[in-house]
Amino acid sequence: MKLDILAFGAHPDDVELGCSGTIAKEISLGKKVGIIDLTRGELGTRGSVEIRNSESAKASQILGVSVRENLDMRDGFFVNDEAHQLKIIEMIRKYQPEIVLCNAIDDRHIDHGKGSKLVSDACFLSGLRMIETESNGEKQSAWRPKLVYHYMQWKNLEPDFVVDISDFIEVKMQSILAYSSQFYNPNTNEPESPISSKNFLESVKYRAQDLGRIVGVEYAEGFTVERYLTVNSLSDLK
Repeated sequence: MKLDILAFGAHPDDVELGCSGTIAKEISLGKKVGIIDLTRGELGTRGSVEIRNSESAKASQILGVSVRENLDMRDGFFVNDEAHQLKIIEMIRKYQPEIVLCNAIDDRHIDHGKGSKLVSDACFLSGLRMIETESNGEKQSAWRPKLVYHYMQWKNLEPDFVVDISDFIEVKMQSILAYSSQFYNPNTNEPESPISSKNFLESVKYRAQDLGRIVGVEYAEGFTVERYLTVNSLSDLK
């Protein structure tokens, strides 16, 4: 299955928090989108692997993604080395996306920055034909995504561009709330975590609203880029 966009997240719920509005919008425009989670989030303060698996499946259904896979890397301990890069390369060559979305380049959780660099490096290496990989016993062809964008997470980074998600903010929030074990719930006995507060959940929507305010729309998601964006003319800019 060839995808238009492949979104990577270090943990289940990273993609939903960072760029699910954009994903929902692109799917509504007829694009095929997939999600690859690097880990099961097994070190999370709340919930369990089994619960997170169920929640990610529910979130995927809400967003309407074509495929979702998990690479079973070690939460907190994966590294940017050949073995881990090859796992990412296999996914890139399997789905041949034009665009890759991945974790924030710098963030509070160490896995986010690590995951960002790991995926970015693998996107480049995936285009080198001398690196050989296989999928289901068949040799894969080299493939390099045209564009790599990084979504925003905990830190308020300065975005290089934003996407208007005004019509998809509710889908975004529904996909996030699919992870009911992770976020605000006044009736739970689970321990508190940095993302389980009411303030954090409200801040996700507020950030989208604030980015939208700055560019003159209701809600937006921000991204950083690795190279200059190209437009055909000034009229392409809004």
